[in-house]
Amino acid sequence: MALVHKLLNGTYILRNWVKPSATLNPFLGIHFVDYSSSSLQKPVAPLGRVSQQRKTEEGLQGHHQKEVALDITSSEEKPEVSFDKAIRDEIKEHFMRWKDEIVNHWVGPEGRPLHEVLLEQAKVIWKFREKEDLHKWIVTSDKTIGGRSEIFLKMGKNNQSALLYGTLSSEVPHDGESNQSGYCAMISRIPRGAFERKRPYDWSLFNTLYLRVRGDGRAWMVTIRQDTDFVQKKNQMYSYFMFTRGGPYWQEVKIPFSKFFFSNQGRIRDVQCQLVLDKISSIGFTLADKVDGPFFLEIDFIGVFNDPAHTEEFAYENSPDLNPSLFK
Repeated sequence: MALVHKLLNGTYILRNWVKPSATLNPFLGIHFVDYSSSSLQKPVAPLGRVSQQRKTEEGLQGHHQKEVALDITSSEEKPEVSFDKAIRDEIKEHFMRWKDEIVNHWVGPEGRPLHEVLLEQAKVIWKFREKEDLHKWIVTSDKTIGGRSEIFLKMGKNNQSALLYGTLSSEVPHDGESNQSGYCAMISRIPRGAFERKRPYDWSLFNTLYLRVRGDGRAWMVTIRQDTDFVQKKNQMYSYFMFTRGGPYWQEVKIPFSKFFFSNQGRIRDVQCQLVLDKISSIGFTLADKVDGPFFLEIDFIGVFNDPAHTEEFAYENSPDLNPSLFK
């Protein structure tokens, strides 16, 4: 038993000492860790052969010394990490994903016939049925600026929803710079394609945001960001309100895209413009109602809907003095 314990312990220590972190290079990703962990496993000789070698070479004396010697890695057993193989496999995977993107572009989104996509009235974009679905989201709060609000995201009961909960605190940080605080937010990650290219959502066939939620009666701000490469537009977003009823019952929320107003760094702009629906990068939910205390929001799914009864294109007017380009 002592011999088996030494062999297992030596192998475990060697693997954990040499194993690199997966965050060394985002391009290598998880494949690098798989290759390193598989290639660092120390080969162990059968117990019968080891015992026979001991009897032949050293006899029955020095039993403890021979057990310790087995833990020493010889020059022939030095592990080798193949960086080239990891990089080649990573590039191969990205090319396969790129091929699927090209095929889906001609055949139809996700391999579906194009006529089915054009005729669909509703589409689920995000749903919460397993823990991997939570990895598509980021939660943040005023703790990033020294605040005291807390927010958490976990799977709901029976893995049929996502539960967003925490505590809101409007106490201003004592840093001498901040003059307001008290917000929590949940933001979707930007979708990525082959070679880490941004792949914005195309919602041009729909006119309404469609959600199924259950809240505690608080008012949330729903925010939508467009995909843009301009630095001066990175803080621009479109927003609208979502009012939860509270209580144990689910509610279906439908918000027309024409209602979303344009803002920059949290301030509503005088010049309003429509949301470009074929360049959507992310969506978010923000709580900042100045009511300190616990909160929760349970989400079943988030999707888009084509409401034939909604014919409004844009709910806000622009003055020629504010935006002359629209009236030329």
